Amino acid sequence: MDQAEINPADLTLDELRLALAPAIADAAVFDGWTEEALVMAADQMGADIDVARLAFKGKGGGVSAMDMVSAWIETVDMAMAAALPPEKLAQMKIRERIRSLVQFRLDAVAGQEEALRRGLAIMAMPQNAPRALKQGWNSADIMWRLAGDTATDYNHYTKRAILASIYGATLAVFVDDQSEGKEETRAFLDRRIEGVMTFEKVKAKWLGSDRESFSVTRFLGRLRYPAR
Repeated sequence: MDQAEINPADLTLDELRLALAPAIADAAVFDGWTEEALVMAADQMGADIDVARLAFKGKGGGVSAMDMVSAWIETVDMAMAAALPPEKLAQMKIRERIRSLVQFRLDAVAGQEEALRRGLAIMAMPQNAPRALKQGWNSADIMWRLAGDTATDYNHYTKRAILASIYGATLAVFVDDQSEGKEETRAFLDRRIEGVMTFEKVKAKWLGSDRESFSVTRFLGRLRYPAR
């Protein structure tokens, strides 16, 4: 249903939260993830302001910035899944599937770089870090499932941890990328995806008995902060 056809009064709090999230992100470019951004989004949508506040009510009683950022991410997850279902991705090679999924997410927030920058800062706060990590893992899990991954063993965890790390690193490049068409970000993403493919090829060797000192954490750190 088109946003213009939605009657906010008919929505549950969870539905309202997701319906408001994109407009809050637009307002957050100027006002940050604040109550002012929420009020602007609710007014634009024709939603009751008090109900909108309730949808994002934090533990302290005020509006939760982390809740607003999380709802925005959830809407991107949903849009990505709708635009790139498994049957559409099945025609692509695995690296192109992952690249297309991550690129969709970047394109979805193009023009909202300042909102993204502020959102990343909120997610990095100590009190929000556990939830942010869980949300990043969830987005990576959705991407791998859409790409057709069905691994349930060690591969399940390494693939998601690596993709979440790569996606986070790519976002950090994206928010500051002033190049034409975000070419620097695209090139960065391509290099990181190549790293994933290389990892898949050499993983068995690295985890063999002759490399007992292999550290997944150290490897992820190298992917997270590679030379640009």
